[in-house]
Amino acid sequence: MNIIYMGTPDFSVGALRAIVKAGHNVKLVVTQPDKARGRGGEVSFSPVKQCALELGLEVYQPDKIREPEAVKKLKSIDADIYVVVAFGQILTEEVLNIPKYGCINIHASLLPRYRGAAPIQWAILNGDEKTGITIMQMDKGIDTGDILLQKSVDIDKKETGASLFDKLASLGSEAITEALELIEKGGITVTPQDESMASHVGMLNKDMGRISWNRDAAVIERYIRGLNPWPGTFTYHKGKMIKIWDVDVCDSALFAHVYKKGDFKPGEVLKADKNGIYVAAGDTALLIKSLQPEGKKRMDAAAFLLGHPITTGEIFG
Repeated sequence: MNIIYMGTPDFSVGALRAIVKAGHNVKLVVTQPDKARGRGGEVSFSPVKQCALELGLEVYQPDKIREPEAVKKLKSIDADIYVVVAFGQILTEEVLNIPKYGCINIHASLLPRYRGAAPIQWAILNGDEKTGITIMQMDKGIDTGDILLQKSVDIDKKETGASLFDKLASLGSEAITEALELIEKGGITVTPQDESMASHVGMLNKDMGRISWNRDAAVIERYIRGLNPWPGTFTYHKGKMIKIWDVDVCDSALFAHVYKKGDFKPGEVLKADKNGIYVAAGDTALLIKSLQPEGKKRMDAAAFLLGHPITTGEIFG
């Protein structure tokens, strides 16, 4: 099929490569404008633009896709369908209605669960056992269109936001080529979303990364995994920030045998040894195994303790 592809970040790259590899004719790649980054103001391309140039594809970077000039550009290209993957701009109904088969989107959740931003991370934060990819027919709502295809994947017990991102990006690349083939052959099954099952999640922010030690240990552990790598989770010790990268939840039965409820405060160091740093949470405790002191590189907690002795009763917070 003749395709216009719209995408911007890393998550969008694999699907573009898969579509080209499957033999489709990508007539135009639309991505966000170049941005100046860093102190030197060096201009950088989006990951999708870098990929498109490598593949020899035409790139278009409108400030706003809804502007008349951009709409005119899209209408000038004979495309059967638009594939949209984390493009970063909302498409108007006028744009959605241009191609013969409309616009389809790769969304990183099993819709109608987790409409909106950051569905990958929220699946971990909420303790889900499964998530997946939805290929959706786009409409004027936010992630409300009909479901064309879904593929699921298990969330591992030590899954991080980064590892699940990679899994779903790969799964999305597989799903989009399958969906395009079905659409082309007229064999796609259209399923409206069940509004009674819909949920919406917002964007992540840095403040979410500050650890609230009064939460249950399992909840804190999920946040440490889900917000890895960005924005990351952190706490403070003696006025200095420490990023926390890897923890284990202490066995509740063993914890109850050693400590009685009320004998500790959330954030209190219960023990620090070669295994790491045991810190009390709202219910049981967490064993910090990997951390990153302010201005330093990530390291094992045991290595950190060699130069930063921590004693029982000190407080993280």
